[in-house]
Amino acid sequence: MGDWGRAEYLARQGIRDRRVLAAIANLSRADFVPIGERDSAHQDVPLPIGHGQTISQPYVVALMTEALRLRGCERVLEIGTGSGYQTAVLAMLAREVYTVEIVRELARPARRLLHRLGFTNVFYREGDGSQGWAQAAPFDAIIATAAPVDIPRELLRQLRPGGRMVIPVGSVTETQELLRIRRGQPGMLPRVDRLLPVRFVPMTGLGSSAPS
Repeated sequence: MGDWGRAEYLARQGIRDRRVLAAIANLSRADFVPIGERDSAHQDVPLPIGHGQTISQPYVVALMTEALRLRGCERVLEIGTGSGYQTAVLAMLAREVYTVEIVRELARPARRLLHRLGFTNVFYREGDGSQGWAQAAPFDAIIATAAPVDIPRELLRQLRPGGRMVIPVGSVTETQELLRIRRGQPGMLPRVDRLLPVRFVPMTGLGSSAPS
Protein backbone atom coordinates (compact mmCIF):
# COMPACT_ATOMS: atom_id res chain seq x y z
CA MET A 1 0.00 0.00 0.00
CA GLY A 2 1.31 3.44 -0.89
CA ASP A 3 1.57 6.54 1.28
CA TRP A 4 -0.96 8.81 -0.45
CA GLY A 5 -1.61 10.81 2.71
CA ARG A 6 2.11 11.49 3.09
CA ALA A 7 2.33 12.86 -0.45
CA GLU A 8 -0.54 15.24 0.30
CA TYR A 9 1.21 16.34 3.49
CA LEU A 10 4.49 16.97 1.60
CA ALA A 11 2.67 19.02 -1.00
CA ARG A 12 1.33 21.23 1.80
CA GLN A 13 4.91 21.55 3.11
CA GLY A 14 6.08 23.02 -0.18
CA ILE A 15 7.15 20.05 -2.32
CA ARG A 16 6.00 20.89 -5.85
CA ASP A 17 7.48 18.24 -8.15
CA ARG A 18 4.52 16.02 -9.02
CA ARG A 19 6.76 13.11 -10.03
CA VAL A 20 8.44 13.16 -6.63
CA LEU A 21 5.09 13.25 -4.86
CA ALA A 22 3.76 10.39 -6.99
CA ALA A 23 6.83 8.25 -6.25
CA ILE A 24 6.41 8.74 -2.51
CA ALA A 25 2.67 8.11 -2.76
CA ASN A 26 3.35 4.75 -4.41
CA LEU A 27 5.79 3.53 -1.76
CA SER A 28 5.11 2.35 1.76
CA ARG A 29 7.77 3.69 4.12
CA ALA A 30 6.87 0.94 6.57
CA ASP A 31 8.44 -1.59 4.18
CA PHE A 32 11.83 0.06 4.67
CA VAL A 33 12.07 0.28 8.46
CA PRO A 34 12.66 -2.44 11.09
CA ILE A 35 9.56 -4.15 12.44
CA GLY A 36 9.91 -2.36 15.75
CA GLU A 37 9.74 1.04 14.05
CA ARG A 38 6.78 0.41 11.75
CA ASP A 39 4.25 2.05 14.06
CA SER A 40 6.28 5.26 13.64
CA ALA A 41 6.78 4.96 9.87
CA HIS A 42 3.94 7.39 9.15
CA GLN A 43 5.62 10.19 11.11
CA ASP A 44 7.72 12.85 9.39
CA VAL A 45 10.81 12.04 11.45
CA PRO A 46 14.05 10.12 10.87
CA LEU A 47 14.02 6.55 12.22
CA PRO A 48 16.83 4.18 13.21
CA ILE A 49 17.51 1.27 10.85
CA GLY A 50 20.35 -0.30 12.82
CA HIS A 51 24.16 -0.16 12.72
CA GLY A 52 24.13 3.52 13.71
CA GLN A 53 22.22 4.56 10.58
CA THR A 54 18.84 6.19 10.01
CA ILE A 55 16.18 6.54 7.35
CA SER A 56 15.64 10.25 6.68
CA GLN A 57 12.36 11.96 7.36
CA PRO A 58 10.09 11.94 4.28
CA TYR A 59 10.22 15.73 3.89
CA VAL A 60 14.01 15.66 3.57
CA VAL A 61 13.86 12.71 1.13
CA ALA A 62 11.37 14.63 -1.01
CA LEU A 63 13.30 17.90 -0.83
CA MET A 64 16.62 16.30 -1.77
CA THR A 65 15.04 14.39 -4.63
CA GLU A 66 13.21 17.46 -5.91
CA ALA A 67 16.47 19.44 -5.83
CA LEU A 68 18.02 16.99 -8.33
CA ARG A 69 15.37 17.98 -10.92
CA LEU A 70 15.13 14.53 -12.43
CA ARG A 71 13.23 14.09 -15.68
CA GLY A 72 13.53 10.34 -16.22
CA CYS A 73 16.56 9.97 -18.47
CA GLU A 74 19.30 10.42 -15.86
CA ARG A 75 21.94 8.11 -14.44
CA VAL A 76 22.06 8.79 -10.69
CA LEU A 77 24.69 7.87 -8.12
CA GLU A 78 23.43 7.42 -4.57
CA ILE A 79 25.90 7.39 -1.68
CA GLY A 80 24.38 5.43 1.19
CA THR A 81 21.77 2.82 0.24
CA GLY A 82 20.63 2.50 3.84
CA SER A 83 17.27 0.75 3.96
CA GLY A 84 16.66 1.39 0.27
CA TYR A 85 13.85 3.95 0.63
CA GLN A 86 15.63 6.85 -1.06
CA THR A 87 16.93 4.36 -3.65
CA ALA A 88 13.40 3.31 -4.50
CA VAL A 89 12.25 6.92 -4.90
CA LEU A 90 15.16 7.59 -7.27
CA ALA A 91 14.54 4.40 -9.23
CA MET A 92 11.00 5.55 -9.97
CA LEU A 93 12.25 8.88 -11.33
CA ALA A 94 15.53 8.14 -13.17
CA ARG A 95 16.70 5.76 -15.88
CA GLU A 96 19.39 4.10 -13.76
CA VAL A 97 20.45 4.30 -10.11
CA TYR A 98 23.90 3.26 -8.92
CA THR A 99 23.87 2.90 -5.16
CA VAL A 100 26.82 2.35 -2.80
CA GLU A 101 26.59 1.26 0.84
CA ILE A 102 29.57 0.76 3.16
CA VAL A 103 27.63 -1.24 5.80
CA ARG A 104 27.22 -4.77 4.50
CA GLU A 105 24.50 -5.59 7.02
CA LEU A 106 22.35 -2.85 5.45
CA ALA A 107 23.38 -3.27 1.81
CA ARG A 108 22.28 -6.86 1.40
CA PRO A 109 18.77 -6.65 2.95
CA ALA A 110 18.12 -3.43 0.99
CA ARG A 111 19.12 -5.17 -2.24
CA ARG A 112 16.81 -8.10 -1.53
CA LEU A 113 13.92 -5.77 -0.68
CA LEU A 114 14.34 -3.67 -3.81
CA HIS A 115 14.48 -6.81 -5.94
CA ARG A 116 11.31 -8.08 -4.28
CA LEU A 117 9.57 -4.77 -5.00
CA GLY A 118 10.45 -5.12 -8.68
CA PHE A 119 13.14 -2.48 -9.21
CA THR A 120 15.31 -3.62 -12.13
CA ASN A 121 17.13 -0.36 -12.88
CA VAL A 122 19.22 -0.30 -9.68
CA PHE A 123 22.87 -1.35 -9.57
CA TYR A 124 24.48 -2.16 -6.23
CA ARG A 125 27.92 -1.90 -4.73
CA GLU A 126 29.28 -2.48 -1.23
CA GLY A 127 32.16 -0.21 -0.31
CA ASP A 128 33.40 3.30 0.35
CA GLY A 129 30.77 5.68 -1.00
CA SER A 130 33.03 8.70 -0.64
CA GLN A 131 34.98 7.30 -3.61
CA GLY A 132 31.86 7.08 -5.75
CA TRP A 133 31.68 4.57 -8.60
CA ALA A 134 34.33 5.64 -11.07
CA GLN A 135 33.74 2.77 -13.49
CA ALA A 136 30.15 3.93 -14.08
CA ALA A 137 30.85 7.69 -14.18
CA PRO A 138 30.01 10.30 -15.26
CA PHE A 139 26.65 10.72 -13.59
CA ASP A 140 23.89 13.21 -14.33
CA ALA A 141 23.09 13.52 -10.63
CA ILE A 142 24.59 12.46 -7.31
CA ILE A 143 22.84 12.30 -3.95
CA ALA A 144 24.39 11.51 -0.56
CA THR A 145 22.47 10.38 2.50
CA ALA A 146 25.38 10.79 4.93
CA ALA A 147 27.42 13.89 5.69
CA PRO A 148 31.14 14.37 4.97
CA VAL A 149 32.86 17.28 6.66
CA ASP A 150 33.70 18.66 3.23
CA ILE A 151 32.61 17.94 -0.34
CA PRO A 152 34.43 14.78 -1.52
CA ARG A 153 36.49 15.79 -4.54
CA GLU A 154 36.13 12.35 -6.10
CA LEU A 155 32.35 12.69 -6.18
CA LEU A 156 32.57 16.09 -7.85
CA ARG A 157 34.88 14.62 -10.49
CA GLN A 158 32.32 11.93 -11.27
CA LEU A 159 29.54 14.46 -11.90
CA ARG A 160 29.12 15.42 -15.54
CA PRO A 161 29.31 19.12 -16.49
CA GLY A 162 25.87 20.58 -15.92
CA GLY A 163 24.97 17.85 -13.43
CA ARG A 164 23.72 18.36 -9.87
CA MET A 165 24.82 16.90 -6.56
CA VAL A 166 22.74 17.16 -3.38
CA ILE A 167 24.74 16.44 -0.25
CA PRO A 168 24.73 17.33 3.46
CA VAL A 169 28.07 18.75 4.58
CA GLY A 170 29.46 19.33 8.08
CA SER A 171 30.63 17.47 11.14
CA VAL A 172 28.24 15.91 13.62
CA THR A 173 29.36 18.43 16.26
CA GLU A 174 28.41 21.44 14.12
CA THR A 175 25.43 22.61 12.11
CA GLN A 176 25.34 20.74 8.84
CA GLU A 177 24.06 22.30 5.63
CA LEU A 178 22.26 20.60 2.78
CA LEU A 179 23.91 21.78 -0.43
CA ARG A 180 23.04 21.55 -4.09
CA ILE A 181 26.18 21.74 -6.20
CA ARG A 182 25.92 22.32 -9.94
CA ARG A 183 29.06 21.43 -11.82
CA GLY A 184 30.00 24.01 -14.45
CA GLN A 185 31.64 23.47 -17.79
CA PRO A 186 35.39 22.75 -17.78
CA GLY A 187 37.28 25.68 -16.29
CA MET A 188 34.23 27.03 -14.45
CA LEU A 189 33.68 26.91 -10.70
CA PRO A 190 30.70 24.91 -9.44
CA ARG A 191 27.63 26.79 -8.24
CA VAL A 192 26.60 26.03 -4.67
CA ASP A 193 23.06 26.54 -3.34
CA ARG A 194 22.44 26.23 0.39
CA LEU A 195 19.08 24.55 0.91
CA LEU A 196 18.60 24.18 4.68
CA PRO A 197 20.29 23.14 7.93
CA VAL A 198 20.13 19.38 8.51
CA ARG A 199 21.36 16.60 10.77
CA PHE A 200 22.71 13.47 9.06
CA VAL A 201 24.85 10.58 10.21
CA PRO A 202 28.52 11.06 9.28
CA MET A 203 29.87 9.71 6.00
CA THR A 204 32.65 7.22 6.53
CA GLY A 205 35.45 6.33 4.14
CA LEU A 206 38.69 7.71 2.77
CA GLY A 207 37.17 10.79 1.14
CA SER A 208 34.80 11.82 3.93
CA SER A 209 37.23 13.99 5.93
CA ALA A 210 38.39 17.50 5.24
CA PRO A 211 41.50 17.68 3.07
CA SER A 212 44.69 18.20 5.08
